[in-house]
Amino acid sequence: MDNDYILNIDEIIRTIETAEVVRFRFLLLDKRLLIDNRYNEFEGPMIRIVQRAGSYEESFRNLKRLRPRFPLPDKMTAIWWPKYVNTLYTTGVWQAIVRRIAETGFSESLHQCDQVLRELLRLEREGYLPGPEMPEDVRAPKAPHAPSR
Repeated sequence: MDNDYILNIDEIIRTIETAEVVRFRFLLLDKRLLIDNRYNEFEGPMIRIVQRAGSYEESFRNLKRLRPRFPLPDKMTAIWWPKYVNTLYTTGVWQAIVRRIAETGFSESLHQCDQVLRELLRLEREGYLPGPEMPEDVRAPKAPHAPSR
């Protein structure tokens, strides 16, 4: 059973659509979902599960280590997600993440979306509280075009 925390889903989706870097903090997981929407002609957006950092500064250092070709962003937007991972999907938040990444045309980044969601669901199911299963129709869409390189 999911908890009764009220979230402003429209605001979360607007943040996903506009922020360069977003971190989701989960109530039920000791991990973070890191989404770096920046890309260039060589490297697509990044979506990855990362360890919780001890400080905001450590989060920036970790991002620089993961994305050395990119300058540090001015900020990282943190979103607290006090619900099951599956509700990212059922609320439309996950689709907004995938849509933002799909717009870049990097198919590998889209593949990462599918892998990350499956891993988040596995972590929740196996390591923490039992959460709902992943809906069968969760699939990353095809990239609309391949970037020119």
